[in-house]
Amino acid sequence: MATLTVPSAVPSVSEDCEQLKKAFSGWGTNEKLIIDILGHRNAEQRNLIRKTYAETYGEDLLKALDKELTSDFERLVLLWTLDPAERDALLANEATKRWTSSNQVLMEIACTRSANQLLHARQAYHARYKKSLEEDVAHHTTGDFRKLLLPLVSAYRYEGDEVNMTLAKTEAKLLHERISNKAYSDDDVIKVLGTRSKAQINATLNHYKNEYGNDIIEDLEADPKDEFLALVRSTVKCLVYPEKYFEEILRQAINKRGTDEGALTRVVSSRAEFDLKIIADEYQRRNSVPLTRAIVKDTHGDYEKMLLVLAGDDDA
Repeated sequence: MATLTVPSAVPSVSEDCEQLKKAFSGWGTNEKLIIDILGHRNAEQRNLIRKTYAETYGEDLLKALDKELTSDFERLVLLWTLDPAERDALLANEATKRWTSSNQVLMEIACTRSANQLLHARQAYHARYKKSLEEDVAHHTTGDFRKLLLPLVSAYRYEGDEVNMTLAKTEAKLLHERISNKAYSDDDVIKVLGTRSKAQINATLNHYKNEYGNDIIEDLEADPKDEFLALVRSTVKCLVYPEKYFEEILRQAINKRGTDEGALTRVVSSRAEFDLKIIADEYQRRNSVPLTRAIVKDTHGDYEKMLLVLAGDDDA
């Protein structure tokens, strides 16, 4: 469930553009007006605003926002204003240019998006960077990381509910053998994680737990210092328990000594239109504090206000 709130009576797109232009004019920027408009429009409406703004004023709205805003607030508004596929393409491209911690961002995009969302992200990557996401991932990763990430970002998973219980039983046994032998990058492990539908993986992991007594996540915690093993563990979480994965990312981002604004911005901007309500419920269940209250405690100013609006706090 989304946390984004769109008013029942939305002003015309030309009126939204006029108000945004006004927000950029005169002395200082009217950040509240920007939040009130863009923070309450869905992807289709934001795309139409961008198109109409460019046609009316001869300027790209993203460039106007870039000129007027600063810091974490600017990053959040720019990411939010992008179409979801463009946003994923941008985040993925940034991730290919950083060191191993960004492997998690590539995996996150590959495993928490639907088959069509990931396909559209790859298409947006082509349009924006004039090359494929797959070739950049292959170029910027090595060894086991490349072996896992390449099939993940290339996948187009079946999304129906049908599962093959015989296959689930066979692959649960196979996963248990490989994990027991610490063969985390074995071809068969990669094949299951990289190609099977989420429903099929869920059936396999349920059989794994019933047959071997442990949740597979527990068996993947053998070596906390093993970065590749951590990525495999996160991959399983993203495929089967995405709300638990995102809750953990938010908890680590907010509870650190000093907030990880990059992770907080990424999760809120990418999930507000999809499942941030489910993630926020999981956050409250796990931490006994509402996500919005945690955001208020750890952030400030216009950045805080925009986060709260996207997280569904209409009093922000």
